[in-house]
Amino acid sequence: MDAQSRGRADEIDPADQWVINPRTGHYELRLGNSVEQQQRQQRPSVSAPRRSRSATAPAPTAPSPAVPKPRRGDGPPGRRTGRSRKGGGGGGRKKSLVITGGALAFLLVGGSVAGYLYYQHLNGNLTITDTAGAGTGGFRKNEAINILVIGTDKRSGAGNEGYGDANSVGHADTTILFHVAKDRSNATALSIPRDLITDIPACPTKQPDGSTKEIGATKGTRFNNSLGQEGRDAGCTMRTVKALTGIEIDNFMMVDFNAVKNLSTAVGGVPVCLEKAVDDRDSKLKLGAGEHRLAGEDALAFVRTRHAFGNESDLDRIKTQQAFLSSMMREMKSKETLTSPKKFFSLAEAATKSLTVDQGLGSIDKLTDLAGELKDIDLKNVTFTTLPVLDNPAEKVKATVVLNQGLADPLLQMIRGDVSLTEVEKKEAAAKEAADADAKAKQDALLQGGRAAAADVRVDVYNGGGPKGSASTTLNWLQNTKGVSKSSNRGNAPAKVDATRLEYAPNQADQARALADLLGLPVTAMKVGTADAAAKTPMKLTLGPDFKEPGTPLTPAPPQQLPQDVQRTEADKAVCVK
Repeated sequence: MDAQSRGRADEIDPADQWVINPRTGHYELRLGNSVEQQQRQQRPSVSAPRRSRSATAPAPTAPSPAVPKPRRGDGPPGRRTGRSRKGGGGGGRKKSLVITGGALAFLLVGGSVAGYLYYQHLNGNLTITDTAGAGTGGFRKNEAINILVIGTDKRSGAGNEGYGDANSVGHADTTILFHVAKDRSNATALSIPRDLITDIPACPTKQPDGSTKEIGATKGTRFNNSLGQEGRDAGCTMRTVKALTGIEIDNFMMVDFNAVKNLSTAVGGVPVCLEKAVDDRDSKLKLGAGEHRLAGEDALAFVRTRHAFGNESDLDRIKTQQAFLSSMMREMKSKETLTSPKKFFSLAEAATKSLTVDQGLGSIDKLTDLAGELKDIDLKNVTFTTLPVLDNPAEKVKATVVLNQGLADPLLQMIRGDVSLTEVEKKEAAAKEAADADAKAKQDALLQGGRAAAADVRVDVYNGGGPKGSASTTLNWLQNTKGVSKSSNRGNAPAKVDATRLEYAPNQADQARALADLLGLPVTAMKVGTADAAAKTPMKLTLGPDFKEPGTPLTPAPPQQLPQDVQRTEADKAVCVK
């Protein structure tokens, strides 16, 4: 007898039996010896809920007839039968506006046989797209993470006929570059306007038969054409974002209209606030001023509404979507969601059914690894912002926008430099900066003093993140141009560094100052040790990502303060939409 049969036989509802194990922190199915019985069965069955057909009700998704109706508590959805794993090329059928909230739910599944079985079921929900090398191949631990989240306007799914473009294969309608800091203390969600005029680079796309087809470049077109149009897939959008921002993308997640409806329903509705009443004839959204909890069709109508907010532009709709996503993230991380098995499992189900990912995120294990990297980020340190733009000066009737270079450059430099945009984070860092002031003053003194002759400078050169071949080109430059004959190429450094550094002993200070002069090293790159070095010991020069070529000053440090005119909001703050 399986777990569900046992539950019915004993007049116990299995939906009531998912409880937290206080030792492991995981949900476990407690039905007497049913776990042992499941371990002996090769393929135990678990039933799954149907998607809710309710348009606005914030109630949880209704279970299918195969699942005993919950009477006392919350229970998980289970395995659906007859669903095959999806994969291969294409993959514009599903996508989402949600950043990582659904993935966070996976962290709590596991530690039991039932958890393992549910993992396998969720794996079958995912759709995977081969992006033909568009990204880095996947995020890495101990490095900054850049995930591209794409929401498409394809009308797939019941009830979605009134949204998006009829007969469209889908555009990159909502695009958010989600940057997670290397130290995992903060994150930035950068919205990219769909009507931004930009260049779309040529991109190879994987075809259903396994072949690769190259889609030609297009200059001066809307950003949203980077997906779906002319056969472009999410890999083309990844390449376009890299060309536009200078930020290399690790992975992508893509969802469609159904994701908003299903995820908002799974969490029991998303709280929103309106400064004024809304009655939008296009989206059919009709709400009074004040606070509301939206789910299903109402939630989708809210994030699609354009003409009822602000100046009726897509830029104001982006602000509305950011407010909605912030609220959804707060709801997902709330105690009411994480301690409710029914909401928790409904959320995992809705998230995976709505998700298309690249091969680097193509399993629940990989998504769980990603969620593990994000789980400790406080929402007060998650900043939503929008790539700064201006009305297109070439248009009399304003319909598109162009990059506002003066504001976009410092913003993108901060993201590339892994600098937090969050005021809270800056305030917390202020104390550390004050403590470092004395140390910096002492470092400034390092450049004061004599210089050794170039022929007396001994240094080993390593490449710790500079352009390929940097150690070799630097060695040739030092020896053949600057007379530093006692230099050696040591190849790649054991580990990458954040910035170029010169490590030396106190009794090598004259050599260090001479080398700093030759290379144009700032004082911040000079790292003096505490003990003197033995005779003929070389210094250690490690070239970082700020190094371009020998003799060229290092890339300046990114700005530490965002221009005041750049729009931003923190995810922990509830904002009333205007």
